[in-house]
Amino acid sequence: MPEDLMKRNPVNWFEIYVQDMVRARKFYETVLEVEMRPMETDLPMYGFPGGPDAHGCTGALVHFEGMPSGGNSVMVYFGCEDCAVEGARVADAGGHVVREKMSIGQYGFILLATDTEDNMFGLHSLR
Repeated sequence: MPEDLMKRNPVNWFEIYVQDMVRARKFYETVLEVEMRPMETDLPMYGFPGGPDAHGCTGALVHFEGMPSGGNSVMVYFGCEDCAVEGARVADAGGHVVREKMSIGQYGFILLATDTEDNMFGLHSLR
């Protein structure tokens, strides 16, 4: 593997398939307290904030005809200071906490939830 690839995180993009873009966008903006922006593509897409010089990866909500939301095998973990804080906003935003904050040892803590489109996602923090 080229040395420059070994220095990067292995994930560099993610997509979360949704059926109702307005509802899904509002959910993620509320839980993560971010502003998502429309992307100039042939598909309806709203991008999470980020950029080439930012740590980690970014991605988008996508409405792709024939690609159902929910039940997929992609797990996206959003980084945060304390995953319990964002987790506390999930239900009010229309989602469901599947697993409350739990320790993953030296790697910090995670919380698992579903969004308004029945996609499961994770929140990760070091405290």
